[in-house]
Amino acid sequence: MVNITHKSFTLRKAIATALVQTSMQQTINAIEQRKVPKGDIFEFARAAALLAIKKTSDVIPDCHPLPIEYAAITYEINDLSVLISVEVHTIYKTGVEVEAMHGASVAALVMYDMLKPIDKNVVISSIGLKSKTGGKSDHKRSDRKLKSAVVVCSDRVSNGEKQDASGKAIIAELEKHGLECDQYSIIPDDYDKIQQVAKELQESGFDLVLFTGGTGLSSRDVTPDAIAPLLDREIPGIMETARSYGQLRTKFAMLSRGVAGFMDNMLIVTLPGSTNGVRETMDALFPAVLHVFEVKSGDPH
Repeated sequence: MVNITHKSFTLRKAIATALVQTSMQQTINAIEQRKVPKGDIFEFARAAALLAIKKTSDVIPDCHPLPIEYAAITYEINDLSVLISVEVHTIYKTGVEVEAMHGASVAALVMYDMLKPIDKNVVISSIGLKSKTGGKSDHKRSDRKLKSAVVVCSDRVSNGEKQDASGKAIIAELEKHGLECDQYSIIPDDYDKIQQVAKELQESGFDLVLFTGGTGLSSRDVTPDAIAPLLDREIPGIMETARSYGQLRTKFAMLSRGVAGFMDNMLIVTLPGSTNGVRETMDALFPAVLHVFEVKSGDPH
């Protein structure tokens, strides 16, 4: 199965449809008047669709079991056809498109089975996804070009004792979201130097600055201490989200002292120094965090 451990829980919805075509008006009349010999076609199909939605992962090998928190099956009769619509909701790490389509397809098969004694020419003509929401696919890339910088705070990396991995990991993650790193810097764990670099980047018109390293509890971990006084408007929810995400993967995430917020119009986020911590924080925050630029500019859409 596909690895989804890096994904976040979000509200996900999907609507799928299936079209059942009959060959005569008498069939439609029997459906509408609840006179199909095998029983109420709508209720049988609805019950079967609900079971199918819940059992999707049992019959589709690569589907993950997930909690179904809402499901609705509706019908619309148009001429000689019945349009089945199946809507499914979940709060989980992966979507419910296949669950919705599985429900629609089984509902259509039940209709076919119940109608074939009175209409030998019933056809299931189409099954497809009508809409889906939730997850990272909801966050469209902005047309705005963000000037971005990555700053590695590490005594050992700055003096050549160790190669940087976390900063390069951030750059790779930014590229996945269509962002370029316009400046990459390595500096020691020094309070004054961190503040100096932040001020220089702000004066140079940078939009997004990601610091990595120095967010822990050692005596040299001073990145949050240096950045916090520079923030005009802190955004606590950013790091709350990162720590909550990390806490599900390692209990040590609670020890991170990272901060985030705006320094004038420049968003600063302080990330852990470990490569895994960096990747997890980027997974937790991006691309949703980029919405702050739309909100700050007065265009939340």
